[in-house]
Amino acid sequence: MSATTNTSKLHRAARLMMTRRYRYWLIAAIIVALIYYAWGEFTRTRGAQKVSFRPAEETCGTSGSLRYCVYRDRRGSNGDVVYHMHGRNLDERIWNDDTYMTALIQSEWQRRPKLPPTVVTVSYGSTWLLTPKGEKPDSGLLDDLMARLPAIEAKIGRPRRRLLMGESMGGLNVLIAGLSYPSRFAKVAALCPGVYSTSPFASLSTIRATMQRTGANPKIIFGVWMLARKYAANDAEWQRVSPLALIERAGPAYPALYMSNGLYDVYGNFEGSQRLVEMARKRGVKTEWHPLYGGHCATDVASLAAFLSS
Repeated sequence: MSATTNTSKLHRAARLMMTRRYRYWLIAAIIVALIYYAWGEFTRTRGAQKVSFRPAEETCGTSGSLRYCVYRDRRGSNGDVVYHMHGRNLDERIWNDDTYMTALIQSEWQRRPKLPPTVVTVSYGSTWLLTPKGEKPDSGLLDDLMARLPAIEAKIGRPRRRLLMGESMGGLNVLIAGLSYPSRFAKVAALCPGVYSTSPFASLSTIRATMQRTGANPKIIFGVWMLARKYAANDAEWQRVSPLALIERAGPAYPALYMSNGLYDVYGNFEGSQRLVEMARKRGVKTEWHPLYGGHCATDVASLAAFLSS
């Protein structure tokens, strides 16, 4: 037998061994993947804790690019109107969701003898920020909203008082609206609002220091940074809507504030919310502060429901 033949056989044997080795690794990888999938299916959440309540009557409509829904308790209304602004990736139909915080508010109201307010949820889409008209094409929603409220109220009836409520992105939006037009609203409830002591137009090192100080998630802060720059062209435009800037011109006649935030808010909003509360109280604004031991949008529903219906 020639040396060439022996070498060829050795090469074939080596290739066969390598093929078998890869085959074993492939089989092992498939088994691991199947086990991982099976474990994921076995342990995945299959339900949700639902709230027991009577959903409010719902009527929805549009006004330009603004979508809104009117929610009335079946027992009636106390004459007030709460304009609700939702958080990111939600919409104007969230009020009757039986797995969401808004259902807990309704449940709390229904346990009380007093009639609750009418609720009008408003939305410009899944993500939006109320800003005056500026250099950015998407700016101007604050002007648009305030111009459209009279037409909505012409359909639902003029309210005894206008109130604002919002969470997260919506919490920032209600602060912007309430502090920009203080004579138009009686109360503002801002839950886990996107209030930061650092401008999104600050230096990267300053933003990094803020993240470290507040425990904010970097990916979330990047999203907030992108959102702010979609609606404001520079820091001067941002200061027109920053609640910490707006509160500096506040006084005792401003809307009563309800503020809440979780200590371990991954958006890093606790610091800014607490600072806003301190500034509001110094300016004589009636302010209710609920610092909570929890994460983003942890909410004391009982006190919130009482604030909105009193």
